[in-house]
Amino acid sequence: MEVSQLAQQVKAGNRRALARAITLVESGRDDHRADALALLDELRGGSQALRIGLSGTPGVGKSTFIESFGMMLTGKGLRVAVLAVDPSSARTGGSILGDKTRMERLSRDRNAFIRPSPSQTHLGGVARRTREAVSVCEAAGFDVVLIETVGVGQSETVVAQMSDLFVLLLAPAGGDELQGVKRGIMEMADIILVNKADGDLKPAASRTRADYAGALRLLRKRAQDPDGFPKALSVSALVEDGVSEAWNEMSALVQWRKEHGYFASARAAQAEYWFAEEVRQGLLARLDTPDAQAKMTRLAASVARGEASVSVAAARMLEGLDAGGAGT
Repeated sequence: MEVSQLAQQVKAGNRRALARAITLVESGRDDHRADALALLDELRGGSQALRIGLSGTPGVGKSTFIESFGMMLTGKGLRVAVLAVDPSSARTGGSILGDKTRMERLSRDRNAFIRPSPSQTHLGGVARRTREAVSVCEAAGFDVVLIETVGVGQSETVVAQMSDLFVLLLAPAGGDELQGVKRGIMEMADIILVNKADGDLKPAASRTRADYAGALRLLRKRAQDPDGFPKALSVSALVEDGVSEAWNEMSALVQWRKEHGYFASARAAQAEYWFAEEVRQGLLARLDTPDAQAKMTRLAASVARGEASVSVAAARMLEGLDAGGAGT
C-alpha cells in the first residue's frame, strides 16, 4: 500500500490501517523507516489527543484499571487508544504481549483500540517508537491515548516526556509504601492513584493514600500545578469506584494548564526533547556499521589487554565518527 493511501485510511479511522501504520513506525528496517518518516509527515498537524502516561509496579492492577478507566471514557462518547508496552526478554528479545487478553471488555469496544508493543529493552520501559505511535493514534481521531509502561524506577520518567499527564498507580498494604517508590518518579507524577481500595484492603488503601498525600505536600510546588496538585486518590478498578472522580481531577488539571499556557509550553518542550533524542539515536546507529564494529572490537581488545585506558580508547573511537563513517 502506498504511504499516502495508508495515511488517508488512518485519518479515516480504519483500524486495520492504524495497526499497519503502527507496525511500520515500530519497524527497525531501513526501508520501512523511510516509509515511516514519510507517513508521519503525511499525518502531521492532525487533532491532538490527551496523552496520559500510566505506570506502576507489576501486580498493582494496571490492566484492570485501564480497562475500567477506558470503559468509563468510551461510555462518555470518547475514543480511547491504549499503547501497552511489555518488557522484552534480554535473552531472546521476545515479549508476551498479553494486554489484550487482560482487557477483554475494552478490546471488544468499537471506540477503543489496544496495541501491545515490546519495549525492545529500551530504557524506561517505553518502546522507542511509542511517541510516533501516539502521533498515529492522534491522526486516527482518538480523544485519549493511554501509555502503559513497565515497572517503576528513575528511568521510567521518560514517559513524562511524551504525555500530558503522568499517573502513578500504587497498591495498598505493601509494607513501607513510601520507600517503595523513588522520589524522582513521585516528582514527575501529576496524580497518584492507590488501587484496590475495596474489600479488606479498603482501610489500608485509605492509609496509603493519606501517607502519599502527606509526602506530596512536602515536595516543592511546581509552577505548572494549581493548588492541591499533585494529589493522591484511592480507587478500585475492580468495582469501578473512584474512577470517574479520577477522570474529573485529570480533566480539571488539564483545563487549568491550558488556560495558563502550561499545556502548550510542555508540548513544545517535549518536541525539542524528542528532536535531541532522535539525533542521539542517529549518532548511536553509526556504531552499527561493519567498519565501526570492527574498530570497536580492536579497541576493546586493546583495553582488555591493558594497552590502552578505557577513556583513551573511547576517545579514539569517537574521533573516527564523522559523516563518512567510523574512520580507521
